[in-house]
Amino acid sequence: MGAGHDHGSPLVWAGDRHRRPLWTALGLLGLYMLVQAGAAWLTGSLALLSDAGHMFTDVLGIGMALAAITAAGRASRDPQRTFGLYRLEVLAALANAVLLSGVAVFVVVESVRRFADPPEVAAGPMLLVAAGGLVVNVLAFLLLRSGAKESLNMRGAYLEVLGDLLGSVGVIVAALVIATTGWRYADPIVAVTIGVLILPRTWRLAMAAGRVLVQAAPPHVEVAAVRERLAGVDGVTEVHDLHVWTLASGMDVASAHLNVAAGVDVATVLVAARRQLHDDFGIDHATLQVEPASPERLCHGSSW
Repeated sequence: MGAGHDHGSPLVWAGDRHRRPLWTALGLLGLYMLVQAGAAWLTGSLALLSDAGHMFTDVLGIGMALAAITAAGRASRDPQRTFGLYRLEVLAALANAVLLSGVAVFVVVESVRRFADPPEVAAGPMLLVAAGGLVVNVLAFLLLRSGAKESLNMRGAYLEVLGDLLGSVGVIVAALVIATTGWRYADPIVAVTIGVLILPRTWRLAMAAGRVLVQAAPPHVEVAAVRERLAGVDGVTEVHDLHVWTLASGMDVASAHLNVAAGVDVATVLVAARRQLHDDFGIDHATLQVEPASPERLCHGSSW
């Protein structure tokens, strides 16, 4: 078997730069969650209670995101953890999805129960608190938006805040309807709508996290195309044992064995192969093993 070459740049994780916006959003949402919970108890509004419960999941989700970032940062200095604990951010995103689903189911069930006899709701305080919640959620949304593009962990927190923002709008609508018409069904209708709207986003987040955990290839990378590009590098006669997966958000990695023709300069092949992976697929970390072409393959791959 030919010598193995780890040919790629060091893994770089974007988690650390997300600390400040996460802490700011955590403070804003945590304080207002207490305000909403108290107001829901005083007004008797299920819609406001569901919004407070959703904000609680925001706080818990952001807390898990921060814990994952902190643990991953510390573990990266442990020589025994060669990949650190970067996957904690994916586990946190999956936990957020499960938590959000639980809240959504609870709100839907409670809303259906209330349709039988909608209680009286204090629309004035409900409207005031919901408007304040909308402002807080908009601020948190703006804080987390940029990070959501590059981290599943941040995307989980961002989706929670986005859902809560929509929930605040719904509560405002319900309060206005109750205040102007006295129609009490507006409260459970908005509550069940909030719950139903949460579920598709949590499903997509859970699927994205699961895809990382089972080490599937990133959705934007066609493994067959990777094999084709590597096989097209000058001097490469065969590509085998090709693996492409996502370690954590924004950290796509690959490994492959490349058979090369006799007399080919190994360094030139590695540079060209790495350039193909970077330019065509955005993969900056690849472990490529170069093997000489021979009638009998020197590497037979793994038994599993």
